[in-house]
Amino acid sequence: MKKIFFVVFALICWSCSKKSVSTTDSDNTITPLPSDVALWLTDPASGMFFKQQNVQLDFSTAQNSNPTIKVDEQQSFQTIDGFGYTLTGGSAYHIHTMDAASRSALLKELFATDGSNIGVSYLRVSIGASDLDAQTFSYNDLPAGQTDVNMDKFTIAPDKTHLIPVLKEILAINPSIKILGSPWSPPTWMKTNNSTIGGSLKPEYYDAYAKYFVKYIQSMKAEGITINAITIQNEPLHPGNNPSLLMLPEEQAAFIKQSLGPLFKKEGITTKIIIYDHNLDKPDYPINILNDADAKSYVDGSAFHLYAGSVEALDQVHKAHPDKNLYFTEQWVGAPGNMKEDLKWHIKNVIIGTMRNWSKIALEWNLAADAKQEPHTPGGCTECLGALTINSGSITRNPAYYIIAHASKFVRPGSTRIMSDMAQNLPNVAFKTPDGKKVLIVLNEGNSSQTFNIKQGDKLVTTTLNAGAVGTYVW
Repeated sequence: MKKIFFVVFALICWSCSKKSVSTTDSDNTITPLPSDVALWLTDPASGMFFKQQNVQLDFSTAQNSNPTIKVDEQQSFQTIDGFGYTLTGGSAYHIHTMDAASRSALLKELFATDGSNIGVSYLRVSIGASDLDAQTFSYNDLPAGQTDVNMDKFTIAPDKTHLIPVLKEILAINPSIKILGSPWSPPTWMKTNNSTIGGSLKPEYYDAYAKYFVKYIQSMKAEGITINAITIQNEPLHPGNNPSLLMLPEEQAAFIKQSLGPLFKKEGITTKIIIYDHNLDKPDYPINILNDADAKSYVDGSAFHLYAGSVEALDQVHKAHPDKNLYFTEQWVGAPGNMKEDLKWHIKNVIIGTMRNWSKIALEWNLAADAKQEPHTPGGCTECLGALTINSGSITRNPAYYIIAHASKFVRPGSTRIMSDMAQNLPNVAFKTPDGKKVLIVLNEGNSSQTFNIKQGDKLVTTTLNAGAVGTYVW
C-alpha cells in the first residue's frame, strides 16, 4: 500500500510540474506556455519592466464588443533601419572604464537579440565633441590664427581612447549595426566667431569642411567602423549650446550643393547625407533645402528632434518630398526621470508617433551617464538622464532603456511598418519583420485597465493592459 501511495504521489508531482505556467532559463527569460502571440510587458504600476508574460494568447473567430486594433499587412509603409541611442563620448567613457567582464555582459545585453537582450540596432555618435563630452574638441584644433584647409593635421585620436574601442566591441556583437555621425561644431578656425559656441561656418571654408567630413568617414573606416549616414549639423538653430553652430537653411543648402555633395561623389563616399537634425516646429527648414533641386540631389532625407513642435509634422515633410527619408535622431529624458510619465510620453511620441509618421529610426538621447549626469562640457546639458546610470560599478536601467527595448528587440532592420487601426486610448504601431512575423506595440494611455482585441484577417485575440502599461505583441 505504501508503495502505491508513493507512486501515485510521484505521478501527481510530475503532472503538476508539466502544467507549470513557466520555467526560468539561465538568462532569466521565461519559457511560456505555447501561444499564438507572445507578449512583452512594461507596467510601472506593478513593477514590471520589459518581461515576457506567461499568458496564453490564441487567435480565434469568437467575437466580442471590446475595442479592436485591426492589423493589415496588405497595407505597408516605410522600411525600418533601427532603434537605439546616441553613444556620446561620456557614454563611451562610462562603458569603457567598466571592468572587462561587466562591460562585455552589458554590451551583450544591449546589442545582442537572443534571450532577454534588447537588440539595439542603430547608434548615433558625435563628429568631434558633443555637449556630453568632458571637454570640447574637433578633429582639427589649431593654435589661434592657423588654418589647415587640406586637413593635413586631421586626426580622430580623441575618439581612440574610449569611443572607438567601445564601437569595436559593439560591432563584434552586431556587425550590421548602423551608425550615424553628427557634428556639434566645425573646428573653431572655420567659424565666424572662432568659438566652440555659436557662430557660423565661413563660406570660404565650405570646401575645407567637406574634406573634414570625408576624412572622418575614411578614418573611421580604417578602424573597421562604417559610418552609414551623417547629418550636417546637430540643432543648427540652437547656437547657445557648447559646442554649437548657427546654420540657416540657405547656408546648409549651399554647403551641400557647392562642396559636400560634389566631394562625396568625387571620393566615392556612399555615406548618406541627412539634413536639419532639429525640432519639429520648423518643418520648413528641411522642406526649403529639398525645394532646391541641386541640393536635394545629394540628400537622402531629414532628421528631427521633438523638444518643440508636433510629431505629426513629420508627415508634412513626407508629403512635401515623399521620395526622401525621415529620421528621428534625438529625444532626452530629464533627470531624475519619472518612469510612469516618461514611458507614456516617449512610447506615444518617439516610438509610435515617429513610426506612424514615416520615420525610419527612433533614437533616445544619451546611452549612459553617472549619478550626477556627467560628464558634460561647460554649458552642456546638466540634466540629461542616460538610458543607463553607471555608478561605482552598478547599473540602473532608466526610462529610455525600456522605451527603446520595446521596439529594438523585435522590429529588426528591414522590417516594414504595416497598417493598424487606432483605438481610443490605445495608440499603437505595427510592423512585419523580415522573417514574416508581425509586431504590434500598444500603449494604454487611459486612466484604467483596458481589454481590447488584436485582429488579423477574420481572427482575433483578446488581451488587457493596465493604465500606463506598454505591450509588445509578437506573432
